Amino acid sequence: MKLIILDRDGVINVDSDDYIKTPDEWIPIPGSLQAIARLNAAGYKVAIATNQSGIARGYYDIATLNAMHEKMSHLLALENGVIDNIAYCPHGPDDHCNCRKPLPGLLLNLAESCSANLSDCFFVGDSASDLHAADNAGCKFALVKTGKGLRTINTLSEDDLKNIPVFENLAGFVSWLLDSKNSRS
Repeated sequence: MKLIILDRDGVINVDSDDYIKTPDEWIPIPGSLQAIARLNAAGYKVAIATNQSGIARGYYDIATLNAMHEKMSHLLALENGVIDNIAYCPHGPDDHCNCRKPLPGLLLNLAESCSANLSDCFFVGDSASDLHAADNAGCKFALVKTGKGLRTINTLSEDDLKNIPVFENLAGFVSWLLDSKNSRS
């Protein structure tokens, strides 16, 4: 099973320190939807693992989150792309759940539901919690500079950065992945 797991805010859509609270605020990063469609066309399943503590904080409800995901799915369908599975953590940082990144719960659930081996999967994210979730789940990690990515790069040591592929955006990661797969064929 070829599976790529993506963080949502800052990887697929524009992020905000004030949270993405409505479908109108959910705006795709240029090239991200086309990148997902390229993964689909190359035979990859694509899943999302996203912390959505705005639910616990009362900024929006699950119906609004579903409306954001419906908007994403609609826009993605226009590019001939699809998200195969979405796992989200609705809890706040003090709720002590096992699904909030940097814990591996979301990634483990996605691997199980998609019948994938996480050691063969990439998790693409923009934050230290994404990196740690990948490490905790035994998943490969790629960092994008969009969203919180540049801030995250500034918190990592040179040694950490030697072991993490870094890309301008999701489209850059997808081009690298598909080009490297083609060069090995």
